[in-house]
Amino acid sequence: MKGFTLLEIIVVIVILGIMATLAATQYTKMVEKARGAEARIIMGSIRTNEAAVKLQIGACTTDDASVGVGSDYPSSCSSTHYFSYDVPSTVGNMFTAKATRCTVSGKIPNYSAAQTITLVTNFDNGSDTWTLTAPY
Repeated sequence: MKGFTLLEIIVVIVILGIMATLAATQYTKMVEKARGAEARIIMGSIRTNEAAVKLQIGACTTDDASVGVGSDYPSSCSSTHYFSYDVPSTVGNMFTAKATRCTVSGKIPNYSAAQTITLVTNFDNGSDTWTLTAPY
């Protein structure tokens, strides 16, 4: 009689369970990184819009609507995005854009720390400084 013993089947099930657990953990990390990448792309678009405003009026602006926040990109948590966006400050030819991770409507992040992505752009020297408070 050929076949598998009960012990062999149990060992295979335990190994598959361990592999499934590891895969699920890695999957949630990759999903969260993808959400952070989307936020960085949107903040790049906000930077481009801010550059256009600066060329047009000669100064940076904190008017969210002028750079697409509120119309193209949500200024508060929405059903379609996992971050809300804001342009909280400008100083001379520098501006700051901020993305804050939503934690309402089932959009609970996998990290316990406050999650923000901040972009500071200096148009005088063309530099960008990114600050990430979660592993995005």
